[in-house]
Amino acid sequence: MKVALVTGANKGIGLETARQLAQHQIHVLLGARDAVSGQAAAAALHAQGLAVTFIQLDISQEADIAAATAHIQQTYGRLDILVNNAAVFLDGEWYGNNVETVPPQVLRDTFDINYFGTVALTQALLPLLKASEAGRIVNVSSISGSLGIHLDTAHWFYQMKPYAYSASKTALNQFTIFLAQALQNTAVKVNATNPGWVQTAIGSDQAPLTPAEGARSSVALALLPADGPSGTFTEAGETLPW
Repeated sequence: MKVALVTGANKGIGLETARQLAQHQIHVLLGARDAVSGQAAAAALHAQGLAVTFIQLDISQEADIAAATAHIQQTYGRLDILVNNAAVFLDGEWYGNNVETVPPQVLRDTFDINYFGTVALTQALLPLLKASEAGRIVNVSSISGSLGIHLDTAHWFYQMKPYAYSASKTALNQFTIFLAQALQNTAVKVNATNPGWVQTAIGSDQAPLTPAEGARSSVALALLPADGPSGTFTEAGETLPW
């Protein structure tokens, strides 16, 4: 049975990603920084007959990353799928351009999770992903990180420029490109995806997509065949501008 780790999986897109991967007969490690909600989410999926196990993981904490890596190494000896889903949105409002006023601490706190924590976790788990016959890394990004979309005055998202969140996702996109190139001679594939506008704490209840629908792009990339792409940025299979 394949082994997957999904971060920020106690709710929203992460929870649905864990559910859908488990429905493909994959043992899913449900990563969450809040133990109470993480254990409850894992128990709910387990009650549905799905192979899901909670794992304590705050990706901004080096100790949590080290403990999670050691646990996966000792228990499974490899990791087949890593879905970097954990993220925060601290800008306050989506609409408008707050680059002149966003507090430096908001930038630091956003990057700690959306970028630095994600990179640190991925680097720690790379040996285990390389030990898989077909390792897959999925970075859950956003069109907010697309420079092309922010330059396109005709795009519906053009007026939405929350700087901290957008900059962190742009950095995540570059990490995707660089890592895919670094691993091009291995069996590990690295891709970024935009889940769409989803009904979550970040997306609000005004969004048109359910968390289950938003999770499908990540799941598809996690299950890519050997001839699948690497180093892409897509939404529902459609290429997005970097």
